[in-house]
Amino acid sequence: MLQPVKTLPADFPASILVVLHVAPNSPTMLPQLLDSVSMLKVKHPQDGELIEAGVMYIAPPDHDLLLNGNQVLVTRGPKENRFRPSIDALFRSVAYAYGPHVIGVVLTGYLNDGSAGLWWVQQLGGLVIVQDPRDAEQPTMPAHALTVVAADYIVPLAQLGPLLVYLTTPDESL
Repeated sequence: MLQPVKTLPADFPASILVVLHVAPNSPTMLPQLLDSVSMLKVKHPQDGELIEAGVMYIAPPDHDLLLNGNQVLVTRGPKENRFRPSIDALFRSVAYAYGPHVIGVVLTGYLNDGSAGLWWVQQLGGLVIVQDPRDAEQPTMPAHALTVVAADYIVPLAQLGPLLVYLTTPDESL
């Protein structure tokens, strides 16, 4: 996950919301770790704060990360697929909030969280990126996602950052 974060420029024109499955009571250093290698601001959001471009929001352990319009919600709703935070819950909320302006990404991981949420992203007009399972440390999540959605892009982790920059950069020739 560090590799694509390193390649995102400071003026990245979108927000990034990240869900990583961690034990509910474990301390997480992920925001500090990513902040140390990223040109973006990285943090655990506060419930109700307004979403900003160029900021990477990390779901706190045992809390869902959702969007309601332009507000970030940090909640303790029911577990989905045995997890909280739930990638599916995040993807559903961003798909409903921003439809065709969403890019859903599933990377390495176990089980199938994220697959149903990617389906919603795609149904509501967003783009779907899945890490190439052959490139993933744990291929189960990306492989399962590919059984649920027709990904717009299937890429190795090393190509994710440049692809996100390309997809979010307006075409100035128009």
